[in-house]
Amino acid sequence: MKKKWLLPIFAYFMVLSALPANNVEAATPSEVISTAKQYIGVPYKYGGTTATGFDCSGFTSKVFSELGISLNRTSGGQYNQGTSVSKANLKVGDLVFFNTSGRGISHVAIYIGNGQMIGTESSEGVAISNINDPYYWGPRYLGAKRVVDFDAEKVVAAVAKATEVKKAEVDFNLYASRAEVAVKIAEALNLDTSNTNTGFTDVKSTHPNAGAIAALKKVGIFSGDQAGKFNPASPITRSQIALVLVNAFKLEKGNISKSFSDVKPGTKTANAVYIIASNGITSGKVDGTYGLADYVTKTHLNIFIKRSSNLTK
Repeated sequence: MKKKWLLPIFAYFMVLSALPANNVEAATPSEVISTAKQYIGVPYKYGGTTATGFDCSGFTSKVFSELGISLNRTSGGQYNQGTSVSKANLKVGDLVFFNTSGRGISHVAIYIGNGQMIGTESSEGVAISNINDPYYWGPRYLGAKRVVDFDAEKVVAAVAKATEVKKAEVDFNLYASRAEVAVKIAEALNLDTSNTNTGFTDVKSTHPNAGAIAALKKVGIFSGDQAGKFNPASPITRSQIALVLVNAFKLEKGNISKSFSDVKPGTKTANAVYIIASNGITSGKVDGTYGLADYVTKTHLNIFIKRSSNLTK
């Protein structure tokens, strides 16, 4: 069972979707396409969910997971997610469904624009096809679902009504923990994680993420609090992740001009926020703020690290 962090607050939105709907940092359409196309040619494998072989829903799940979005495992399950969209209004990233078995939904693929989709086909593996192919896909088309509106960069999934509470739980199915941040960055930097001696009083060598935490401490990316603790099960704020990203990827100011109403220049944190914004790593929120005290979602963590890594290649 995932650990949860209790936070005393007066009001909190209990989010049911993979990402808050008012956020504008979802992956872009081009990132959806490039992420999917990297697997072209991977063979079909019944029940496959990895780059050694995919079935149709295993492929869509893999691509969306790399973008920080969780899909149900089967094509039928994925059809129950998101909102229906007409064929005439398809956008990049929409899931398109087909009846290839004669018994209802049995195939799913990702729409990539201009009448094309990418998915796993039993004969060719991961390939690009025309959804209107009159000899096969066209007659078998059943419908489409939009789990994420990548074009508008917001999640379409439902969000529960705001409820006033005195205590709320941070859901670590949604938000990233400090330990998870350590693991993701250690992987991106290809750090040696064999040493599990972290030096933190709250992270024993037997902790499953001790190697990554120790590696980041060694290179100066993470340090503990005044009590010598790392707090691996705590959430990380957007102000903190900005500092971590700049430090980890040695980021310098880019050429994108951006300002946020809640970030005043002159502090180390503000400088870090503007550095990642100037490199297109973050675009902030629709209300013009960056959200310094907000917790980092798993979705944003994946996107931030991917974009930061691309800058260093």
